[in-house]
Amino acid sequence: MTLADRVRAVIDAHRGDRGALLPILHGLQEEFGHVSQEMVPIIAHELNISRADVHGVITFYHDFRPEPAGRTVVKLCRAEACQSVGAEKLVRHAQQVYGIKLGQTTPDGSITLEQVFCLGNCALGPAAQINGRMHGKLDEHRLDELILEAETGNP
Repeated sequence: MTLADRVRAVIDAHRGDRGALLPILHGLQEEFGHVSQEMVPIIAHELNISRADVHGVITFYHDFRPEPAGRTVVKLCRAEACQSVGAEKLVRHAQQVYGIKLGQTTPDGSITLEQVFCLGNCALGPAAQINGRMHGKLDEHRLDELILEAETGNP
């Protein structure tokens, strides 16, 4: 099955939905782990909308990735409450340790660092979400431990 066929299958599953673009994009993100530029013309054609409209929605919402994420996704909270208790120190540390900036994935595909502007864990900042699991009251050492645990599967 080609990429176009797989994309059309996801589109067909949502074709009758009102405002189908977002459910389709979420479906593609779930199916492929990302929404690539190669998918944009297919989506636009199938929904009879412009490529610019599709691209605009993809780039507006931070949850849609243009490339696959790493095996471990680390979302670091940078909202005011977390900033006030050391979030920026965690961000600098993670970027230095893994040699990537926020929004990037390590060359070996092991870790993706992302920023978020509130995880709803304000009382326990600085906070991070690692592979969908929330953690609070972090310092550099604890962040390193949690990422290592996520990578190795050993809690």
